[in-house]
Amino acid sequence: MKEFENIKNIIRQGQYRALQAANYYLLQVYWQVGGYISNQLTNKTWGDKIIDNLAEWLKADDASLKGFDRRSLYRMKEFYETWSIKEISELALKTLPAYIISPADANFQNIDYQPIVIVGSVTQQLQNKTNIIESQIVGTVSPQLANMPAFLKKITWSHHLELLNRTTSNEEKIFYIGLAIKEKYTVRELRRQIESSLFERQMLSSSMLQVTHPQKDKINTIFKDTYIAEFLSLPEPHSEKELHKGLIAKMKDFILELGRDFIFIASEFKIQVGMDDYFIDLLFYHRDLQCLVAFELKTNAFKPEHLGKMDFYLEALDRDVKKQAENPSIGILLCKTKNKEVVEYALSRSLSPAMVAKYETRMPDKKLLQQKIHELAESGYFGFTEK
Repeated sequence: MKEFENIKNIIRQGQYRALQAANYYLLQVYWQVGGYISNQLTNKTWGDKIIDNLAEWLKADDASLKGFDRRSLYRMKEFYETWSIKEISELALKTLPAYIISPADANFQNIDYQPIVIVGSVTQQLQNKTNIIESQIVGTVSPQLANMPAFLKKITWSHHLELLNRTTSNEEKIFYIGLAIKEKYTVRELRRQIESSLFERQMLSSSMLQVTHPQKDKINTIFKDTYIAEFLSLPEPHSEKELHKGLIAKMKDFILELGRDFIFIASEFKIQVGMDDYFIDLLFYHRDLQCLVAFELKTNAFKPEHLGKMDFYLEALDRDVKKQAENPSIGILLCKTKNKEVVEYALSRSLSPAMVAKYETRMPDKKLLQQKIHELAESGYFGFTEK
């Protein structure tokens, strides 16, 4: 019944908000604990052995306090130290989309770093210890302790642990936290994206369209030079039919690799020109770009003649399928391999919104990609030079 559905929706919305609130306060506790420990160690008020003593004391004094062992306490310290640095907060404000940054975050980098006296703020789990903690947490700490950036609360502690464990540079951390918030990744999905070197692949992408497109500025943030399809478990060699069939069977995983703004429309989408029928391997719609995206699958190397066929498909889509309010269609030739020079020659005089990408059925070598980024950064390719 509709009335019952309404009640169910109210309950689910309430539960979701309760989880959001609980996550925020949990992260705030970890931020404050990590900040306090960091300050004590930095000022040499404490030695490293004190962390062991603190973990043992918390366990012995109140067995209900879970998740505050030595390893976890150091993780809280790392969490605080990672995101409280002025440079990373400034970079986050410049890099993350406006819908992720809150008004509170805008003031985060402008905090005056003068010592202050703080009083602990704890969740219900720690409420029984509030008086003890408040009487002991009296010292000089950065005001950052009470000012965790609001965007950090938009993912869970488990997500943050993945970022701490698996990423290195500030740019990489900000890239993945923004993506996790936008795409609403589960922890498993975030881990997969990091393992597939999505950050490095996006940095190395050079798929910018050669023609004027209404959404050209967004193209390099959406499409990649290389797509990873390790989830297919395809034999080597494999046929186009096997590749096609595998992507259809694993469409959820393929959408994760493409991005969740991609909406799958059809396999072997039929277009009719004259008296003949033609079939596009995979057809998607991209919500942000507001255009159709056609994928043609090739299990061999890219050849210049592939581009002519894609041009034909895009013209047919724009004439007969695209709605008036939508942007021109985009085509992706997804090939097993591609020669950069051949692709450059083929696209240099093309006015078609088509791109050439390759697919790999194994996870990439992350260190090799990082080395390429380092070399390009040293040459000034990204507009900056690595330190």
